[in-house]
Amino acid sequence: MKIALMIYGALDRVSGGYLYDRMMVEHLERMGHQVEIVTLPGKPYALNFTDNFSSSALRTLQESRPDILLQDELCHPSLFLLNGKLKKILRCPIISIVHHLRSSEARPAWQNVFYQRVEKKYLRALDGCIFNSETTRAVILHLLGEERPCVVAYPGGDHIASDISNGRILERSLKPGPLKLLFIGNVIARKGLHILISALGSLMDQHWQLTVAGSLSADSRYAASVKRLIEGTGLQERVVFKGTVDHETLTGLLENHHCLAVPSFYEGFGIVYLEAMAFGLPVIASTAGAVPEVVADGHEGFLVPPGEVAALANRISILAGDRDRLAAMGLAARNRYVKHPSWADGAVSIHNFFHRIGGTAMSSEFRKG
Repeated sequence: MKIALMIYGALDRVSGGYLYDRMMVEHLERMGHQVEIVTLPGKPYALNFTDNFSSSALRTLQESRPDILLQDELCHPSLFLLNGKLKKILRCPIISIVHHLRSSEARPAWQNVFYQRVEKKYLRALDGCIFNSETTRAVILHLLGEERPCVVAYPGGDHIASDISNGRILERSLKPGPLKLLFIGNVIARKGLHILISALGSLMDQHWQLTVAGSLSADSRYAASVKRLIEGTGLQERVVFKGTVDHETLTGLLENHHCLAVPSFYEGFGIVYLEAMAFGLPVIASTAGAVPEVVADGHEGFLVPPGEVAALANRISILAGDRDRLAAMGLAARNRYVKHPSWADGAVSIHNFFHRIGGTAMSSEFRKG
């Protein structure tokens, strides 16, 4: 099957959403599908609206003539009007990969009302959706008020190889020394690093260290504000910024820390939590979004309400003071990871979904019409 995937920029960009797209492309190609990447430039949100009146993407897709037009929902401001033209000209199903809605993120309500209207118009024109979690599927169902042809294809965690043993997890957890916390993610407000720093600031009398691995340039103003917060609370000697790290460095960090703490305000899934669980790291995350689908509060980690500094500090304090519990949660996290679907499993689900909604046969019928 010939598939065209529309995204902003390059497929190798660093984020969970792009990792999902990249891994699904890789596995679909292994299954024999031909995938062509169609890139849109990606601009500030409102400026992306102009793409709806551009002919460049239209020309590219006309030349490609895909059997399936696949889009990342991130591109919705560029496509919410253009898809009407694409459907008439290409006569093939248009499917969207939905990681999470922009209107699900924490921001002033009036802004999300606007984003919600644009996303709703975009979603209504689709022939189907690929969701990364049941949570994302439920959000779209609530927004549209009706079920859409869809499949839930969970992200895998097996792109980072880990054969860590239970013995190693126990040894690492019970070894004397500070609780080594790890934050992985672009340093942007949605990931909640400032909440984590505030919580740690209230635990000055406890033995902990924090390593932050992620881009400081994704939102440089926010990153600067986090560094000022660290200086203001006197935590400079206990917080280390690694910046964007390569695969080998990331693996080393996951092997040598005790716990992943990323208290995001919202996650459509959160691949980073699964990556950590592969290495036997319990997770501290928020209750907002899909993390509860893979992390049971008090079992594989702790879930706290988003933005709740005191609750977050309490859970960190528990793990710092009870290494037996830290070890038990680490073993549970590893066990939960082992049972989770792989990237290949997700690609098979998507492959089957393409054929369920018509695939090549449906595409051919459209072209006759």
